[in-house]
Amino acid sequence: MPNKEIIVNVGERETRIAVTEDGKLVELHIERSERVVGSIYKCRVANVLQGMDAAFVDVGLERNAFLYVGDVLPTGDDTSAAPPVIVPTPEPRRGHDRRIRSDRRGGRPADLPAESSAEPVDASVGELLSQPISETSDEERYAIQDIGVESELAAEAADALLDTISATDDELDDVETVEIGTSAISDITLISEGDLDDDSDLAADEADETETSEGGKPRTAPRKNIRRSALRQQRIKDVLKVGQELLVQVIKGPRSTKGARVSTRISLPGRYLVLMPEADNLGVSRKIEDSRERDRLKKIGERLREPGFGLIIRTEAEEQTEQELRQDRDFLLQTWREIQEKSRKVRAPYLVQSDLTLLYKTIRDVFGSDVSKLVIDDPAEYEKANDLLDRISPKLKGRIHLYDGIQPIFDHYKLEEEMSRLLKRKVLMKSGGSLVIDETEALTVIDVNTSKFTGGSSLAETIVKTNLDAANEIARQLRLRDIGGIIVIDFIDMNNARDKQSVVKALETALKRDRSRTKISAISQLGLVEMTRKRTGETLSGFLTDECPYCNGRGHLPSAESVSLLVERDLRRTVNSTQNARREAFMITCHPDVAELLIGADGTTVAELEQNLQRAVYVRAVADAHVEKYHIDPGEIADFDKQRLSYRRSQVVECRIARSLLKEAGKAIGWADGYMLDLDDGSRFVGQMAKVKIVDVRRSFAMGQLIPGTNRQS
Repeated sequence: MPNKEIIVNVGERETRIAVTEDGKLVELHIERSERVVGSIYKCRVANVLQGMDAAFVDVGLERNAFLYVGDVLPTGDDTSAAPPVIVPTPEPRRGHDRRIRSDRRGGRPADLPAESSAEPVDASVGELLSQPISETSDEERYAIQDIGVESELAAEAADALLDTISATDDELDDVETVEIGTSAISDITLISEGDLDDDSDLAADEADETETSEGGKPRTAPRKNIRRSALRQQRIKDVLKVGQELLVQVIKGPRSTKGARVSTRISLPGRYLVLMPEADNLGVSRKIEDSRERDRLKKIGERLREPGFGLIIRTEAEEQTEQELRQDRDFLLQTWREIQEKSRKVRAPYLVQSDLTLLYKTIRDVFGSDVSKLVIDDPAEYEKANDLLDRISPKLKGRIHLYDGIQPIFDHYKLEEEMSRLLKRKVLMKSGGSLVIDETEALTVIDVNTSKFTGGSSLAETIVKTNLDAANEIARQLRLRDIGGIIVIDFIDMNNARDKQSVVKALETALKRDRSRTKISAISQLGLVEMTRKRTGETLSGFLTDECPYCNGRGHLPSAESVSLLVERDLRRTVNSTQNARREAFMITCHPDVAELLIGADGTTVAELEQNLQRAVYVRAVADAHVEKYHIDPGEIADFDKQRLSYRRSQVVECRIARSLLKEAGKAIGWADGYMLDLDDGSRFVGQMAKVKIVDVRRSFAMGQLIPGTNRQS
């Protein structure tokens, strides 16, 4: 087993978490703003589109979210966003457990996640795909996915056809079989019909509308499980009305020009369990392979699961006691009650429950017994992490360490250098071979080349060694770049069937470490391997980059925010270097967008930098600079003031009006020889020259008032 470590860098505007195996970077997670996926919103239905069997709902984000009819649980005549509060009861008596029901026809439990298996059907893939998408049943989609990876690729292609449908608010994202709503629970097995007693199965059928707990309190009975194929037979106009308020959870985040996708099926993940209100399922993670342990956890799950709630037992529950699992369940039940209570008191659109921070989720989902240590460079977050482990896993507390070195933590662990290569198309391998990775809208293509590798005793041996090395590196790059969807790998052609099999086997073995679900086809005669990897959101390149204005989107470049953060980190390194120890000021020259982000709204960012570094910081823009280019020059305050700060109060200067990246609509900024002027108005004169009266002067910017009637075309 590789030596696995987690390195956490906490900044004022960004948190970065790196996962390494044997010192090599294998995963990188970045959080800059509030996370959307997994968050729960009270929304209002904005548009009901009968022709698409879908609706767009206002959740308060930039774009309306997409809600497919198959993700809408029926509410009858009740349009309230919050279902009735269900009070947890003491441990149920044996024989009264409410357990999962199975679909008798297909052998698939109700509310089955997309990755669970179905029995084969007698229809060919071509016959299934020839049907209109709206007429393809849920069972058929499961059958398509289980026939093989080639048919799964075809099914994804069929789903992709829906992307061509346009709507008033946004494009429709690919409509796929139902998912729980969080990547943390993607790999599960539901208890099958054979695991259940007949009497418990019947008990679920014969439930009354209300029941009484041992404490004598009335409790609302659970809604019977409804298969998603049945939900898809609903008509959207019959279940949703414009203006109706609902409680929804984001299951797929916004990407590119598309809004988020939401579902009325809510799931709440914990350390050991996942709670699913309005469901009636019990599941155990597939990664728990020991049959005795699985049986033990199933029995515990049957005792813990409350009527009206689905329950999934996660991998981390292995070898845990019933008491620990019960505490996790009680915490999730309490969370659900708080969500219900809050949703009743607020008006849509409203964020009812924000998803957890990146560090919290990493500790909950990734930091397990297989991780040797977790290193954090922020004392406050270090204390929070220890407090969290006190509640969820005290035995792991000794593995958390606080980094207090002078050198930035990612520099200390040599991660910045590896990260600098993440956006490059070409990846060099230690053997001398190389990969070329091209991401497109439809799929990702990876090409394997021998490049400088000439090593084996024969050409065939050289090719096999290159392909084996590439298989391991491809698995790493998929995790590192978080590439999902359809992936085609062009291995170097091999004639020997045994060699082909060994390369595919190496790829499968390397992908076992990946927490995202993958499926791989056999290698073709052309040396191609088709595979899929579950898409959980934007790829790393999509998150870190903006569309390049210099090549109309055919390439990528770092966003201004990414560059500004890079400048901040570089500035810290420059300040801490021995040759600049006595320097009292630093001048940053960069692209105007980067300069505005470094200065911040009302100068807050540059002020915080000066306070943290105990140095004077001057920021100047160069109008024709490339967004990636910048310079940091050390100096003295007196020299910089004399050379670059020649402005004074009440002075009138002519500047170019530009849009602001940070200010609300109606506000603008001006640039006068690289010096930023913060204006109260002027948005209608963007791109023009105008005269401004300076009100207040700072090192990196000034406050100014636009003089009416002085604007002119440049």
